[in-house]
Amino acid sequence: MSSVRRWFVTTNHKDIGILYTITALFFLVLGGVLALLMRVQLWGPGESILSAGAYNQAVSAHGLLMVFWFISPFAFGFANYLVPLQIGADDLAFPRLNAMSYWAYLFSGLLFIASFFQGGTFDGGWTMYAPLNVPTYMPNIGGTTVVLALIMFIAAVTMGSVNFLTTMYRMRAEGLRMRDLPMFSMSILLTVWMMLFAFAALLAALMILGAEHLLGVTYFTADGGTLLWTHLFWFFGHPEVYIVFFPALGIMAECFQTFTGQRLVGRKWFVLAMVLVALQSFVVWMHHMFLTGINLEIKTLFMVTTIGISLPFDLMVFSLIYTMIKGRIRFTTPFLFSLGALILFIIGGITGVFLGAVVLDYEFRGTYWVVAHFHYVMVGGATGLFAGIYYWFPKMTGRMYDEFLGKLHFGLYFVGFNLLYFPMFGAWETPRRVFDYAPGLSGWHQVATIGGFLLGISFLVMFYNLFKSVAVGEEVGDDPWKYATTAEWAVSSPPPLENFPGKPSYAGGKLSFRDEPELTADGSGDGEPASHPSTDGGLASDASEGSSDRRSEGGLASDASETSSGQRPDGGVRAEGATAGSGGALVTGPDAVTPSATGGATAHAEDEHADHASIWPFVIGLAGFLTFLGVSGIQEGGAYYWLTGTGGVLSAVGFVGLAQEPFHVPEPTVAEQWPFGGVENMKLGMWTFLASDVVLFGGFIGSYLFLRVANGWTHWHHAFVPEAHVTLPGLINTYLLLASSFAVVLALVAAHKNSSRGVVAALSITWLLGVGFLVNKGLEWQHLFHISTEAFPNGWNVGTNVASSTFYLTTGLHGAHVIVGLIMLMYMIPRAMKGAYLGDDETSIEYFGLYWHFVDIVWLFLFPLFYIL
Repeated sequence: MSSVRRWFVTTNHKDIGILYTITALFFLVLGGVLALLMRVQLWGPGESILSAGAYNQAVSAHGLLMVFWFISPFAFGFANYLVPLQIGADDLAFPRLNAMSYWAYLFSGLLFIASFFQGGTFDGGWTMYAPLNVPTYMPNIGGTTVVLALIMFIAAVTMGSVNFLTTMYRMRAEGLRMRDLPMFSMSILLTVWMMLFAFAALLAALMILGAEHLLGVTYFTADGGTLLWTHLFWFFGHPEVYIVFFPALGIMAECFQTFTGQRLVGRKWFVLAMVLVALQSFVVWMHHMFLTGINLEIKTLFMVTTIGISLPFDLMVFSLIYTMIKGRIRFTTPFLFSLGALILFIIGGITGVFLGAVVLDYEFRGTYWVVAHFHYVMVGGATGLFAGIYYWFPKMTGRMYDEFLGKLHFGLYFVGFNLLYFPMFGAWETPRRVFDYAPGLSGWHQVATIGGFLLGISFLVMFYNLFKSVAVGEEVGDDPWKYATTAEWAVSSPPPLENFPGKPSYAGGKLSFRDEPELTADGSGDGEPASHPSTDGGLASDASEGSSDRRSEGGLASDASETSSGQRPDGGVRAEGATAGSGGALVTGPDAVTPSATGGATAHAEDEHADHASIWPFVIGLAGFLTFLGVSGIQEGGAYYWLTGTGGVLSAVGFVGLAQEPFHVPEPTVAEQWPFGGVENMKLGMWTFLASDVVLFGGFIGSYLFLRVANGWTHWHHAFVPEAHVTLPGLINTYLLLASSFAVVLALVAAHKNSSRGVVAALSITWLLGVGFLVNKGLEWQHLFHISTEAFPNGWNVGTNVASSTFYLTTGLHGAHVIVGLIMLMYMIPRAMKGAYLGDDETSIEYFGLYWHFVDIVWLFLFPLFYIL
């Protein structure tokens, strides 16, 4: 395979991780250039190099690019590369879905860039507040394109979240308990849970906003619409802060352990604090809304929750500080960036306390105090990610970076960052997103501009260092760091295609790589491993190589040297003769005896190798780009029609090709799978996706309820809904969907009985009932579109009023889900005619049934809301 073609077809998690990292750095450069343009504009008050409109676009694009297309994807470059290595998996659970996630991310970013050439990009600020985000104030096509780019980005996020959750719950190495996950993997686990729900809420908001631009609905221009957007956005927006910071926190914890030689102090409390923050992040969003008309009692409640979420962070900060105190610090570049991230986050947290108090927030909201605080938190997280790029650079490339240039980068970065943002606290009276300010504040802004350029120069040093080191850097062994604490350091640098020389196992509290032939027909082991890994991931040749310790978090200490207190350098109990320490310590080496692996699978299944190449994820990503680009200007016609049509055809080709492609991904026969041991990967993936879909529909239903209350519950029906909107069509559709769900159950029963004709008949009935639902819905809509009464002389269409907008958009979203289900059936029925889905192959019908039953249950909520109440 050619080196260029490889990157278009790869599905290997390590390749995808590298693609994510490089792409995120590209968007960092793009967002950074926009930031420097803003700083030049702010050298003095008033208009200079940018017009007012161009400045608004630069501010908006900078924020959107950095928050969405740089920081989180940068973290997930590391997550893609390292999480499977850290948990002992060969790859992610769904490799092609992983590739599709990356291509959707890349093409969504390219779609954002295209918006600059469509009359100007989005210029309403990165928070996209209503009503400035609606077509009345943003008529250019570029603004619509940005909304669609964000929708495509969230599709990528959702695919990635489903994939990581399935992998981390179902594919951990035998004996690796959830509580023993390495800190970086633990941070990613909590991050993807937050992403799954937070981004679904934002998706609901963006789909409504997209409909405002393309269909003319009237959500955010109705009474209560402005406040509705704020609720939807910040329900996502505050968890996003922790979505950004948690991966950095995991990297910081890894670096602190490695470069102090000390196990993280209070590790279990650190993990518990992270869990609490992840949960609390969804109950503090209204502190961003203290300037709205929300009553004081609710504001006070959210002030309390805001103060409450700071307490777990205090615990984590002190844990990191005490780890430094107890250890022996080596001031390498990764450690310096980790320490810098901690310092910046502390400053960000302290300044955020002011914004969490209602009275002080009245004064500071909308000023540069918020800008400075926000960047100390968010860029503080990015600082931790830069620690990660230096920490894992040797693992990913097999070469060491230039340490002097790395420290020079840190020095310029840290000084430049603080020169840029700390003066903003002094210039706090400057209004946000405005380039004009009081002349007396010029000095602060000029210092900040100098700091901004110094920060930019620091990245030139970083890029030079990394590019030079990839080419001519010193070659390194498998573990260039002393006291490295995670399993990726036990394999070669860079790791082999399928990650491990054998099957990783922690079954006896000790990590070793088992040869596949050791597994018997029932998946159990019958002897000791054929080989034992040394600390560099090779084979141990003598006892001197067996002194490395593998701890309960899935890590190792690179030698057996001890501190003066007699403890291991990682903070564990002294391991004499490489014996396991207490508390679930994991040890590897020639003295380590690994007990039998257990599981229920055949040995020959383990000899199967996964496929690693598919062109269809790229094709589907490109199709999505063309479709969204076409839809953005479809009201203009012309070339946009052709783009939409081409994208649609290419999407169909891509999905059919994906479905028909023989692509083998064997599930691990021996793995730690609590709490989903009896659940297949595909079923867990479907459950996870449907969980995000619950939030999506919740956003739409919640928007309907919010707007109905804001406009008067009973007034809504009398003033906005025509008498022709009756219950009967909804009742008929309810019966049709309930009957279709029953037909799916019959298909599953027929498959269990090996009745091919029964399966085909039941699936066909399901399809016909689904089509009947859509036909009945279409007839109902056609009738409502063409009614002519005194109150509705032009019919009751999508943009007539807020009631019609909520009705058509919410039930239309549900109808789109029905259409997706019917497309699935159109693929399944011909296969069933050829004898598929019988006996043990019935799981495909079960997975489809999960989706179809969910769609039907959603209708049971929509029917009373829109037809009865």
